[in-house]
Amino acid sequence: MNTHDITLPELSDERVDEIETTLFARISQERRDARADAERARARATRRGRIWMGVAGAAAFVAVAALIAPQLNLGSGSSGSRAEEAYVSEVAPAAGMPMDGSASSMDGAGIAGADAGAATGSEDALATGNREIIATASATVQVEDAAAAAQQIGDAATAAGGYVESMSIDGTAVDTTAGDSPEISPAYSGAWITVRVPADHLDAAIAQLATVGEVMASQVSRQDVTTEAVDLRARVTALEASVARLTELMGQATSTADLIAAESELAQRQSELDSLRQQLTWLDNQVGMSTLTVSLTVAAPAVAADPAGFGDGIAAGWNGLIATLNGLVVAIGFLLPWVAVLAIAWLVFWAVRRGIRSRRARRAGEQSAEG
Repeated sequence: MNTHDITLPELSDERVDEIETTLFARISQERRDARADAERARARATRRGRIWMGVAGAAAFVAVAALIAPQLNLGSGSSGSRAEEAYVSEVAPAAGMPMDGSASSMDGAGIAGADAGAATGSEDALATGNREIIATASATVQVEDAAAAAQQIGDAATAAGGYVESMSIDGTAVDTTAGDSPEISPAYSGAWITVRVPADHLDAAIAQLATVGEVMASQVSRQDVTTEAVDLRARVTALEASVARLTELMGQATSTADLIAAESELAQRQSELDSLRQQLTWLDNQVGMSTLTVSLTVAAPAVAADPAGFGDGIAAGWNGLIATLNGLVVAIGFLLPWVAVLAIAWLVFWAVRRGIRSRRARRAGEQSAEG
């Protein structure tokens, strides 16, 4: 069969119009799809740009904060020196004091000398072995009668020149403010007691615990505070000299302004001196009196086995079932408010998402209609 003899059927006008309509509709759909793809690509690019802008802004904020922080520290640290310089330049000359021995220079020399004295005193203390140590000990002792054991430990601490700092019997605190060891009822089964004893009696107090009961565990920790104590004493000495110097300047002030400035500076130095004296007193107390905390336990008596029968097993199972059901009811009641909150949050999210999709669909329809 010769292919040149094949003749194609003629198309009617209606068929031609149908083919053209289908073709144009397909082309229009392809254009709409292309526009939608381009719109989605632009939206993704916009979101990525916003994320990168947020990251860059956060990094810039951290960098600026890192640059500003040192400047703020420098500014705050120099305010005290500027105030002291102003006082030296205005108050001391007005009081008729010679500038070659002004308060500032004297205080600076006193503080520098105190620092040098602190270093020298610390080295001397280390060289001679006169170290200042804070010792703290704890122990666990098993006894037959916790109340009697606590009474014995308190009496021993008082006899050694110490005192009972705190005590608890079966979770109830015992008043120890009287100074002597308190009277304790023998009806208790567990206790702990904290006593303060002179530092040179701490080892003897720990060894004496073996006469109270069986020592199950014990430990001692020691902290060397020699350098800190020497530094505190040197700073107290320097501030005492500074306070005396300012008191002398107040007595020689020639005007009300000079007197007010000297009083303000003196009040600040006196406050610092009082604070350092309190710290030094606390430190000396910790070094001179060691702390011993003893936990007293009573061995539980052996319990003979008492096997349960079938009826006891049923009763235990029923009680367990009731307890489990009660627990489930409590758990459901606890979770219901959370479920309600999560459901409301999901409904809000679904409504917002649906609204966004509806707007996008309308926008796409309008664009397709315009195309």
